[in-house]
Amino acid sequence: MQETSALSIAQTARLLGIGRSTLYCIIKEGRLPVRKLGKRTLILREDLERFIAALPASNDPR
Repeated sequence: MQETSALSIAQTARLLGIGRSTLYCIIKEGRLPVRKLGKRTLILREDLERFIAALPASNDPR
């Protein structure tokens, strides 16, 4: 399966295990940049990887 360089809102939310509204809040806060292609909102995979890497580490396994 080929890995795409850009993800939709639905794909990104599914990968992160969060709801779309939570993802839109993260975007609105400026924590995750997006690109627009017409009406579509796209998240570059490299931006998503940077966002995940910047999240605080936790020792709590929950």
